[in-house]
Amino acid sequence: MISVGTDLIEIARIRRSLDRYRGFRDRCFTAAEQAYCESRPNPAESYAGRFAGKEAVGKALGFGVARAFAWKEIEIVGRPKPSVRLTGRIGTWAERRGVREIDLSMTHSRELAQAVAVATDA
Repeated sequence: MISVGTDLIEIARIRRSLDRYRGFRDRCFTAAEQAYCESRPNPAESYAGRFAGKEAVGKALGFGVARAFAWKEIEIVGRPKPSVRLTGRIGTWAERRGVREIDLSMTHSRELAQAVAVATDA
Protein backbone atom coordinates (compact mmCIF):
# COMPACT_ATOMS: atom_id res chain seq x y z
CA MET A 1 0.00 0.00 0.00
CA ILE A 2 1.26 3.42 -0.97
CA SER A 3 -0.80 6.57 -0.54
CA VAL A 4 0.08 10.20 -1.18
CA GLY A 5 -1.19 13.45 0.30
CA THR A 6 -0.26 16.99 -0.60
CA ASP A 7 -1.10 20.47 0.62
CA LEU A 8 -0.32 24.04 -0.37
CA ILE A 9 -1.02 27.06 1.83
CA GLU A 10 -0.39 30.79 1.70
CA ILE A 11 2.12 31.86 4.33
CA ALA A 12 0.22 35.14 4.78
CA ARG A 13 -2.87 33.16 5.81
CA ILE A 14 -0.92 31.41 8.57
CA ARG A 15 0.70 34.71 9.60
CA ARG A 16 -2.80 36.25 9.99
CA SER A 17 -3.96 33.28 12.08
CA LEU A 18 -0.89 33.58 14.31
CA ASP A 19 -1.57 37.31 14.79
CA ARG A 20 -5.34 37.15 15.24
CA TYR A 21 -6.05 33.97 17.18
CA ARG A 22 -4.32 33.47 20.50
CA GLY A 23 -5.08 29.74 20.63
CA PHE A 24 -3.97 28.91 17.09
CA ARG A 25 -0.41 27.90 18.07
CA ASP A 26 -1.50 25.76 21.00
CA ARG A 27 -4.38 24.13 19.11
CA CYS A 28 -2.34 23.16 16.03
CA PHE A 29 1.28 22.75 17.12
CA THR A 30 3.09 20.85 19.86
CA ALA A 31 5.43 22.66 22.24
CA ALA A 32 8.45 21.28 20.34
CA GLU A 33 7.05 22.49 17.00
CA GLN A 34 6.38 25.93 18.46
CA ALA A 35 9.90 26.14 19.90
CA TYR A 36 11.41 25.27 16.52
CA CYS A 37 9.22 27.68 14.54
CA GLU A 38 9.77 30.55 16.98
CA SER A 39 13.55 30.03 16.72
CA ARG A 40 13.49 30.66 12.96
CA PRO A 41 14.04 34.11 11.36
CA ASN A 42 10.53 34.06 9.85
CA PRO A 43 8.34 31.91 12.12
CA ALA A 44 5.27 32.11 9.87
CA GLU A 45 7.12 30.25 7.08
CA SER A 46 7.96 27.38 9.42
CA TYR A 47 4.47 27.25 10.89
CA ALA A 48 3.00 27.23 7.37
CA GLY A 49 5.28 24.38 6.32
CA ARG A 50 4.28 22.31 9.32
CA PHE A 51 0.60 23.13 8.84
CA ALA A 52 0.83 21.96 5.21
CA GLY A 53 2.75 18.90 6.42
CA LYS A 54 0.01 17.95 8.85
CA GLU A 55 -2.65 18.37 6.15
CA ALA A 56 -0.62 16.28 3.69
CA VAL A 57 -0.15 13.49 6.25
CA GLY A 58 -3.87 13.46 7.07
CA LYS A 59 -4.68 13.16 3.38
CA ALA A 60 -2.10 10.40 2.80
CA LEU A 61 -3.60 8.42 5.66
CA GLY A 62 -7.11 8.84 4.26
CA PHE A 63 -8.11 10.50 7.51
CA GLY A 64 -8.40 13.95 5.99
CA VAL A 65 -9.29 17.23 7.57
CA ALA A 66 -13.01 16.57 7.25
CA ARG A 67 -12.68 14.10 10.11
CA ALA A 68 -11.28 16.87 12.31
CA PHE A 69 -8.23 15.05 13.60
CA ALA A 70 -6.48 16.72 16.48
CA TRP A 71 -3.73 18.80 14.91
CA LYS A 72 -1.21 17.92 17.59
CA GLU A 73 -1.67 14.18 16.92
CA ILE A 74 0.53 14.72 13.86
CA GLU A 75 3.88 16.11 14.96
CA ILE A 76 6.58 17.16 12.51
CA VAL A 77 9.96 16.36 14.11
CA GLY A 78 13.61 16.26 13.14
CA ARG A 79 16.07 18.32 11.19
CA PRO A 80 17.27 18.63 8.52
CA LYS A 81 14.93 15.95 7.08
CA PRO A 82 11.51 16.19 8.72
CA SER A 83 9.85 13.07 10.01
CA VAL A 84 6.39 12.41 11.40
CA ARG A 85 5.27 11.24 14.85
CA LEU A 86 1.65 10.10 15.17
CA THR A 87 -0.28 9.81 18.44
CA GLY A 88 -3.87 9.52 19.60
CA ARG A 89 -6.73 8.69 17.24
CA ILE A 90 -4.73 9.28 14.09
CA GLY A 91 -1.92 7.06 15.37
CA THR A 92 -4.45 4.30 16.00
CA TRP A 93 -6.02 4.90 12.57
CA ALA A 94 -2.63 4.58 10.84
CA GLU A 95 -1.75 1.45 12.80
CA ARG A 96 -5.05 -0.22 11.83
CA ARG A 97 -4.38 0.59 8.18
CA GLY A 98 -0.92 -1.00 8.43
CA VAL A 99 1.03 2.21 7.87
CA ARG A 100 4.64 1.61 8.84
CA GLU A 101 6.35 4.66 7.42
CA ILE A 102 5.50 8.20 6.35
CA ASP A 103 7.94 10.13 4.22
CA LEU A 104 7.42 13.88 4.29
CA SER A 105 8.85 16.65 2.14
CA MET A 106 8.18 20.33 2.84
CA THR A 107 9.21 23.48 1.01
CA HIS A 108 8.26 27.13 0.80
CA SER A 109 8.66 30.17 -1.38
CA ARG A 110 8.09 33.73 -0.21
CA GLU A 111 4.33 33.32 -0.56
CA LEU A 112 3.51 29.61 -0.32
CA ALA A 113 4.35 26.55 1.75
CA GLN A 114 3.89 23.07 0.31
CA ALA A 115 4.17 19.55 1.67
CA VAL A 116 3.94 16.07 0.20
CA ALA A 117 3.50 12.97 2.36
CA VAL A 118 3.85 9.35 1.24
CA ALA A 119 2.49 6.66 3.57
CA THR A 120 3.56 3.04 3.04
CA ASP A 121 3.10 -0.33 4.68
CA ALA A 122 6.71 -1.33 4.01
